Amino acid sequence: MEIIKLATEWAKAEVFSTRFFIFFAILFLIASISFWLLGKTDIAKAYVIPTLVAGSLLLIIGLGLVFTNTSRITTFETAYKNNPSTFVKSEIARIESTLKEYKIIVFKIIPIIIIITALLIIFINTPTWRAISITTIGMLIIILLIDGTAHARIEVYHKTLKSVDLQNEIKK
Repeated sequence: MEIIKLATEWAKAEVFSTRFFIFFAILFLIASISFWLLGKTDIAKAYVIPTLVAGSLLLIIGLGLVFTNTSRITTFETAYKNNPSTFVKSEIARIESTLKEYKIIVFKIIPIIIIITALLIIFINTPTWRAISITTIGMLIIILLIDGTAHARIEVYHKTLKSVDLQNEIKK
C-alpha cells in the first residue's frame, strides 16, 4: 500500500502543479481583454490575438492535465489491487516514456523555439510579429517553469518505483 500512497501523492502534486497552467491562462486571457479594451497603440492592439491564443493554449493544457491526473488517482488503487507487479511495471514504463518526451520536447524543442522567436524580435520590426514573439516566449517560459518542476517530481517518483520493482525482483 506504500506504492499507492506514493502514486497518489505524485498525482495530487501534478494536479496542483498543472493548476498553474490554468492560473497563467487566465492572466493571459485578462491581458488579451485588457489590450482589446484599453490598447491605443499599434503594439498594444497587436497583443490582443497572441495573448488570446496563448491563454487558450495554456487553458487547454492545464484542463487536460488536471483531468488526466485526477482520473489517474482513482485508477491507481484498482490497478494495484488487481496486480501490484504489473501496476509498478506499467507505471515505470509510462514514466520512462514521459521522461523521454520531457528530454526532447521540454528541454530541447522549447528552448529552440524561444531562440527562434527571440531572433524574430530582432529581425522583424512589425508590431504584430513582435507581439507574437514576445507572447510566445512568455508562454514557453511558463511551460518550462511548470514542466521543470514536474520533471524533477517524476524523476523522484521513477527512482522510488524502480527501487520497489527491484526489491520485488529480489524477493522472487
